[in-house]
Amino acid sequence: RNKAAIMLVLFEAAAGYALFKLTDKGALKDVKSLREQFESPETASKLVKLQAFKKFKDTSKALQAAAALCEGRLDKNLEKWLSKKGPKKGKLAVMDSKLGGLIKDKLKIQCLYNDTVIDLMRGIRKQLDSLLSLPEKEKMAFQLGLSHSLARFKLKFSPDKVDTMIIQAIALLDELDKELNTYAMRVREWYGWHFPEMGKIVTENIMYAKVVNTMGVRTNAKGIDFSDILPEEVETELKEAAEVSMGTEIAEEDVMNIKQLCDQVIHLTDYRAQLFDYLKNRMNAIAPNLSHMVGELVGARLIAHAGSLLSLAKAPASTVQILGAEKALFRALKTKHETPKYGLIYHASLVGQAAPKHKGKISRMLAAKTALATRTDALGDADGVTIGLEGREKVEERLRQLEGGVLKQASGTGKSHTPQEKYTKKGGGTYNPASDITMDTSVAGKKRTREDEEKKETPKKKKKKGDKEKKKKKKEKSDEEPKKKKKKEGEKAKKKGKKVDSAKKKKKKKKRKKSGAESGTKPTISLPSASDMIASSALEVENERKEQLRAIAKEERETKVEDQETQDDLNGEEASNVIVQKNPRRQLQRKRVSETKVLSSQRKKPRETIRQKNKRKMKLGQAKFTVKSNRECPDIYRPPT
Repeated sequence: RNKAAIMLVLFEAAAGYALFKLTDKGALKDVKSLREQFESPETASKLVKLQAFKKFKDTSKALQAAAALCEGRLDKNLEKWLSKKGPKKGKLAVMDSKLGGLIKDKLKIQCLYNDTVIDLMRGIRKQLDSLLSLPEKEKMAFQLGLSHSLARFKLKFSPDKVDTMIIQAIALLDELDKELNTYAMRVREWYGWHFPEMGKIVTENIMYAKVVNTMGVRTNAKGIDFSDILPEEVETELKEAAEVSMGTEIAEEDVMNIKQLCDQVIHLTDYRAQLFDYLKNRMNAIAPNLSHMVGELVGARLIAHAGSLLSLAKAPASTVQILGAEKALFRALKTKHETPKYGLIYHASLVGQAAPKHKGKISRMLAAKTALATRTDALGDADGVTIGLEGREKVEERLRQLEGGVLKQASGTGKSHTPQEKYTKKGGGTYNPASDITMDTSVAGKKRTREDEEKKETPKKKKKKGDKEKKKKKKEKSDEEPKKKKKKEGEKAKKKGKKVDSAKKKKKKKKRKKSGAESGTKPTISLPSASDMIASSALEVENERKEQLRAIAKEERETKVEDQETQDDLNGEEASNVIVQKNPRRQLQRKRVSETKVLSSQRKKPRETIRQKNKRKMKLGQAKFTVKSNRECPDIYRPPT
């Protein structure tokens, strides 16, 4: 019975594992009394007594035990020790519930874990020096060593988890690609002088370098077997081209230098392949979820661009999406254009598979899943691909939906799909021939003539028509007689070539101007009436118009002369100012003249007349000539009808 009532406490210290025997089981019921008992070493030793202690051999063993506890595993050394020293019928108080579950499953020992047990452990830690009775120097060394090693383990400070190797490897890989490209192009250009036809036959750079290295001069192509390097068709074509080549001859020294360059190209390509394999393995070890989502190369470039895996994990999905396109982003923000949709993530295989119009949507979704994958890789404890598989499947499913045109519903459950039935017309109408309008065949084929219409007309209508026709004929005769007379007069005037006197025209002009000034209206160009126009010839109309234009030009010339005179006066005044400065008497005279000018300028200017106003407007090209409504324009000559 006493053995069944025993309760042991498992305590994990820096120096090793300790098993304490609890003397008073009822102390766990009252928390306040439990705290009071651990205030002094004497009372603590009465409540708890050391039953067994397993000391760690070195810090590596201590780290192994601490790491197992952190990860929720049962250490093998602890399992062996508990099987020997543990309670067979009593209970075991533990600090961690996971550890208690593992001990119960494997060793069949009942474990206790609650708030009072946590307070008990706190009291033991407080009085640990007096309970264990270890030397202080040894205890401090154990604590310091374990804390350092555990901190390193927590921060993943191990050669397997260093992301700086990835950053250096991807940078070197990009540089190698550039160097290889330049070296291969130099080989092609250099050897192209000797064998130019080979450039089109052998397209791959590594094959080209290997062929040049084995062949040397093109004349050796006949006796060399290229089956290890080239396929049969290309080999035969190369040998035929070597016989009929148009290239120049080169010396042995040139061939030797070209071969050395070819060796460099072959060596660099082999090293690049080796470096790529190394980078692939590193990425799968450090960031397996990230490499599964976007691939090893793109994942490595994202880590290198962010600086580290942890800083990439801290970045949101929107930053991951445009990482590598910062220049385009800030240019778009500055110029207020559309921001870029993708950066380095564009080179991922999933984005490449999408159509151009869907690339933005796929890159956004892929960036969201990639952000989750990097966080699990950087901060998660699980090894291998976990969240990456599910994330890639979702992105692929979304890609299939976009390509197939099947989109999820915006509202509702999204799972239920309502099938659309094919439209069928119900109760279609039949053709009714009775509703058609039919025409008489006798009337349909014939044209209506005037005789048919006259037959149909009534005698009253016939009378009205006859009266109207008579009136029309009379009007036509009365209109034709004056027109014929005017035509004859016009023909006579043309033959004789008479000119209208200029004196009469001037008189007419003066009368018009006077009438315009008295009435206060704008000056109008007098236009002949329709009857006068028909009478006068086209020559007379043109002469009148020319004279009017001459009069306007003359007035413009006069105003120009006046302006020139005023300008000359002003220039003369400026020139005379120089002379006036020397002679004080003339200076006084000049002052008086200027004062009088100022006074005259201050006076009110006389109001501008309509004529002056029209002149000014005519100079500027703003003159508007009013045309009377009852007259026709003289520009268009209308012969009499």
